[in-house]
Amino acid sequence: MQERIQRYGGYLAAMVLPNIAAILAWGLITAFVIDTGWWPNKQLLAVVDPMIKFMIPLLIAYTGGKLVYGHRGGVVGAVGTMGVAVGAGIPMFLGAMIVGPLGGFLIKLFDDQFADRVRSGFEMLVNNFSAGIIAAILAVLGVAYFGPWFAALSGGLGDFVNGIITAGLLPLADIPIEVAKVLFLNNAINHGVLAPLGVAAAAASPDHRAIHFLLETNPGPGLGLLLSFMFFGKGMAKLSAPGAIIIHFFGGIHEIYFPYVLSHPIMIVAMWVGGIAADIVFVTFNAGLVATPSPGSIFAYLAVIPPGQHLGVLLGVATGAVGSFLAGSVILRLYPVKESEEELAMETPASTVPAGLPA
Repeated sequence: MQERIQRYGGYLAAMVLPNIAAILAWGLITAFVIDTGWWPNKQLLAVVDPMIKFMIPLLIAYTGGKLVYGHRGGVVGAVGTMGVAVGAGIPMFLGAMIVGPLGGFLIKLFDDQFADRVRSGFEMLVNNFSAGIIAAILAVLGVAYFGPWFAALSGGLGDFVNGIITAGLLPLADIPIEVAKVLFLNNAINHGVLAPLGVAAAAASPDHRAIHFLLETNPGPGLGLLLSFMFFGKGMAKLSAPGAIIIHFFGGIHEIYFPYVLSHPIMIVAMWVGGIAADIVFVTFNAGLVATPSPGSIFAYLAVIPPGQHLGVLLGVATGAVGSFLAGSVILRLYPVKESEEELAMETPASTVPAGLPA
């Protein structure tokens, strides 16, 4: 079981972690230029949505397709994912991680069946047209079917969250919330479900506050998760975690930690532990905010905490961080992140390089 989890997690990590730099770049730009960022800039804001909706999913899809069947597989997977991204209209990391490798597999299957039947001199023509046709079919299917299916998944998760809260089981709402977040459906859940519920609850509250504003935006569990990778992770995840912490906790860009969970899916358990623990504290202290903190940084939290609510809110944030850190640390000990060959090569000390070869 442990070996199977490590193998599956290692394959996902090989798709996601090589593109962490692009996600960090997007996070830095977003933290600075959005309307509630450090230095809002409308001109630079235009690049934020295309990067998260198209650029990063295409990079992940290309990487996944390349893992299956080299450059041709990467190209077919990326083109197919473009259709999914357009059809869904929301960030499609899940679609990229499925359609990318699928594109690589389909073009590999075609080559295995027909490569020996192509006449000499026609190889390049057949190679280009076969990849182009398969990629085009995947893109059309993405726009017409796959994209809308993933968008419907977002709506279903939102309805599920609403049902749990309505049933009076608020801490358990963290389970679908965290799943939606790591699939980059966080804005759909927050602004489509929790914010409207929070506005209604705040209007009915004598001090105009609502606990709903705390559920998706809490930076504590993500902080704990990144700390566990920083201390007990390996390879690229460990090395990039400190920078991700700054962007996440102080910049409020939660998307920066989602790839760490996607690369090692069992870490969603750590997010559940931290999120549920934090929500229990919020409920116990009857905590709430007066508005949605945007972006979800600790500074934005401090700006929308009503008088007399600081203890409950900040204790909940701290509890979420400690809970996810402890759970994440145990998980990383039991199920370590599987490093790629490239990461192992990067970590090899210069002293281990044979004499006569460049270090």
